[in-house]
Amino acid sequence: MIGALMLDIAGTELTQEDIELLRAPQVGGMILFSRNIESPAQVRALTDHMRQIRPDILIAVDQEGGRVQRLRTGFTALPAMGKFGEYYLEQPEQAVALAEQCGWLMATEVLAVGIDFSFAPVLDINAISDVIGDRSFANNPHDITVLAAAFMRGMKQAGMATTGKHFPGHGSVKADSHVAAAIDSRHYDEIYRTDMQTFIQLMPQLDALMPAHVIYDQVDPHPAGFSRFWIQEVLRKQLGFDGVLFSDDLTMQAACVAGGADERLKAALDAGCDMGLVCNDRAAACLALDAISTYALPDQDRLSRMRGQCPELKISSALSLGETWQTTKNAIEAFKNSF
Repeated sequence: MIGALMLDIAGTELTQEDIELLRAPQVGGMILFSRNIESPAQVRALTDHMRQIRPDILIAVDQEGGRVQRLRTGFTALPAMGKFGEYYLEQPEQAVALAEQCGWLMATEVLAVGIDFSFAPVLDINAISDVIGDRSFANNPHDITVLAAAFMRGMKQAGMATTGKHFPGHGSVKADSHVAAAIDSRHYDEIYRTDMQTFIQLMPQLDALMPAHVIYDQVDPHPAGFSRFWIQEVLRKQLGFDGVLFSDDLTMQAACVAGGADERLKAALDAGCDMGLVCNDRAAACLALDAISTYALPDQDRLSRMRGQCPELKISSALSLGETWQTTKNAIEAFKNSF
């Protein structure tokens, strides 16, 4: 059974404390960070060990490309998604083809080391947000939609579920929600016409969404990830989205409005998120876990859709995943280095 909390570990292998936490029924996921990565072989050994303890665990990573790429040593250095947007203005067909290849390459490498999915792609508009920037494909909904659709086609061809973030849009907010409160004072109609369009147009391809830790104060007083309006009324009812909803990291500064980690996780789940993330703070994760010990487990059918098609491979320190992988890797590296 899959629980409602995703947490992390400190090192490159499991400690006894990690193992005990993995056994808790309400732990449903593990997310890996750069500190957990030494080589492809080590990552595969780590994920295999996690599944020996908890076969049903979901394992995730942020492998967007560019500056947000946790798997580095031994893995392909992926371009920032904004590079595809720049190239799209010059060579649209080639840019779309490369975006699809990049999605396939990212997913293939992530799945090969036993990770179910990457929290990708970013569907925010590259407007005024420093924390989004070139993590976004482009500065307008049309180009983002075309390129993100291609990237997700590649992900799905490799066997990976897709996660769009950060609904209903973080790109038009200057503040970095990791370190500050983020407030967007635009009215709903403007958000709907601009930032929300990428999510709406791509919804048929999305298996999951991650709401933003942004308060849209002309719409609702709570950050989107704690808001029954955004989650229940807009996403579930108006837009008919039936995929998984992951909270963004509940230790981020913008989430503090909900209280401690225990209250934040309960607020996210009560609003309608399926799984909450508590990262980089073991004490907070344990507090949050205790707080939901009596909660019902989340929708199992929905969460099970995030399970990756992880091949049974013997991984050496350097990945070698076949001719198609090598050709695609060469193409993406050449693009990254030349554009």
